[in-house]
Amino acid sequence: MMKFFNANKKNSLKKLEMILNKRKLSQKNQSKIVKQLLLNVKKYGDIAVLKYEKKFSKVRLNVKEIRFSQNEINQISKKVDKKLKKSIDIAFKRIKYFHSKQKLSSFKYIDKYKNELSYKLTPIDRVGVYVPGGTASYPSTVLMNCIPAIVAGVKNIFLTTPALGLSVNPAIIYAAKKCGVKEIYKTGGAHSIAAFTYGTKTFKKVDKIVGPGNAFVAAAKKEVFGEVGIDMVAGPSEVSIVADKYSNANWIASDLIAQAEHDVLAQSILITNSKNLIQSVKMSINAQLKDLPKKKIASKSIKNYGLAIYASNIQKISDVVNTIAPEHLEIDFSSSKDILKKIKNAGSIFIGKFSPEAMGDYIAGPNHVLPTSGSAKFSSGLSVNDFLKRHSLIKISKTGIERLGPSVINLSQHENLEGHARSVKMRLKKDL
Repeated sequence: MMKFFNANKKNSLKKLEMILNKRKLSQKNQSKIVKQLLLNVKKYGDIAVLKYEKKFSKVRLNVKEIRFSQNEINQISKKVDKKLKKSIDIAFKRIKYFHSKQKLSSFKYIDKYKNELSYKLTPIDRVGVYVPGGTASYPSTVLMNCIPAIVAGVKNIFLTTPALGLSVNPAIIYAAKKCGVKEIYKTGGAHSIAAFTYGTKTFKKVDKIVGPGNAFVAAAKKEVFGEVGIDMVAGPSEVSIVADKYSNANWIASDLIAQAEHDVLAQSILITNSKNLIQSVKMSINAQLKDLPKKKIASKSIKNYGLAIYASNIQKISDVVNTIAPEHLEIDFSSSKDILKKIKNAGSIFIGKFSPEAMGDYIAGPNHVLPTSGSAKFSSGLSVNDFLKRHSLIKISKTGIERLGPSVINLSQHENLEGHARSVKMRLKKDL
């Protein structure tokens, strides 16, 4: 079912890039439709939000029903199973602890001319979290997007998720309540991104929007960037697994399937120096898919985008990984340290046979909001720093402008910016 690719042949990395690009092109850009939608929500507010909610989710709401009441939140939260509630509590604690280690510190120093130079950190004021509904209704999304904001010191977190009538996932509401979310809205789709961006009578206008979504949501986030901040424009999920002849073929197969069941556009890739392992993994995938609840989704994903890549040595394996720049990378390899030294492009890296990507999705601690579609070549996963603004503070002394001012004048005149030069010259003339 998985396509075979030989990475030992000439120009194999270029051919691999072509294969990867085909998947990127299959992710439809919905910008034309989304642009009109954004304009309508900006102009008509809640009325447009309700119109689109009815159109896309077939749910009728009135303005008063857009936001969950505190009573609804309390009642729905009580419906969460005790075991699930305990698991959410454990995940919350672990994720918060890991992210608490990330926060940068402000600093200040005085140079030899008595200039004071410092760096100040300030949390974003308002953050909007989008949580998908339907088949991708995950409380883990709430935790992973809200907790780094909490640690950063964001005081106003708002969340929206498709309520789809009365079938809202209670675990999402419980997780949001635990995260201290100020308000929870019942809508989904690109119109919710618009509502967060521009604000309505019901929706609070936010400064940054985070959270995953479908192609329309991704397109909307891309369009509103600049008006508000966004975390990233994320595509379908993906995993690459580096394994060798000592790896457990059934375990590897299960990890590939775990990623494939997310979405028909998800991508699962095996990279190995063992052709025998490739055959064993393929057989195991076929066997495990038979009783998988999401068999149709996983099968289509593996058939269309699954790859089994044969690479004969550590250098070629590393080159393949860095070319893919996977969202998730598992290294189940006897020489994992040697491979790890050469990896520079990956979102999260899972090391050893007891570190399946599923652990990172829920409870390990690091964030599962990660760069996809090769964007790990230039970006990183969601962190506390994504919710902090960094300010440079500059206080120049009289001695400082006297000693450094002439260089500023030289540089600004070289760049034909005489106004810059004069602003310094005036101060030097006044003080000399």
